[in-house]
Amino acid sequence: MSQDSSVPESAPAEGAPEPEPDRAAPPGDVVIITGLAGAGRETAAHALEDLGWYVVYNIAPQLIPRLYELQQQAEGRETRFAVVVDPRSGPFFSELSQVIEQMRASEMRVRLVFLTADEHTLVRRFDSVRRPHPLQGEEGVLEGIRREREMLAPYRRLADVAIDTSPLNVHQLTMKMRTTFGSHSEQALTVNVMSFGFKYGIPIEADHVSDVRFIPNPYWVPELRSQRGTDPAVAEFVLADPNGAEFAARYLDMIRPVLRGYSAENKHFTTIAIGCTGGKHRSVAMAEKIGEDLRQAGFAVRVRHRDLGRE
Repeated sequence: MSQDSSVPESAPAEGAPEPEPDRAAPPGDVVIITGLAGAGRETAAHALEDLGWYVVYNIAPQLIPRLYELQQQAEGRETRFAVVVDPRSGPFFSELSQVIEQMRASEMRVRLVFLTADEHTLVRRFDSVRRPHPLQGEEGVLEGIRREREMLAPYRRLADVAIDTSPLNVHQLTMKMRTTFGSHSEQALTVNVMSFGFKYGIPIEADHVSDVRFIPNPYWVPELRSQRGTDPAVAEFVLADPNGAEFAARYLDMIRPVLRGYSAENKHFTTIAIGCTGGKHRSVAMAEKIGEDLRQAGFAVRVRHRDLGRE
């Protein structure tokens, strides 16, 4: 049995960007991703998928409005819709600009994302994956890149968002898409603080594990034995111990640079696990304390007691 407690995100943590309005794309948004092969079209699309967008890959542009309508009609689905379109759709691709104009004339909010990169970078990327360029034919990769760049030139001028991915790795491109199309809450790092009992095993999902079995065990105090770490008397007992109090006081300073680094490296979820023998007293009280300290520091926090009630 486990118990969860979720708390809404508060002010951003130290080292995080300044607060900004929650600006998730409103219902009705359509993002069309196109650009040069090797410039990161699929990476950009995966970033939107991770934000909960409905994404369709490599379809004829004429199908976009119809797919959007079907998505909008689907019960319980949000209408944040994205599609990847590229020259592999053949003769249909030439009508993309017309489709965009028609959609913009309607009530839909359409944004065209164009991804590009320099020739050296694209050649290197194709060489690293040992795949031919889709438009190179009997010629080399470079000729395919130049042919595609010329074909896509009108869409580069039409784009609402143009991203040169030459200096970006996949993580940096993902972060750029998240900051462009994600809400503030979707970009924030969520810290899962989990209490557990060592006798039931260490949580495999934990990024950091701390052992608080050095704190005197309330189990051996008759009036506390039946209570839990969420009860004030137990929490007071645990935090009254000098070592336990010092551990709690210093934990935030220890973990703060780690969390800042996770945010910088595009990690959006992390799990901190606090363990005692059975997961009922010490780890529960300490997880609640650490969760509250992180919350006060501005992090989005979720506290879970994995083994509470398991005994």
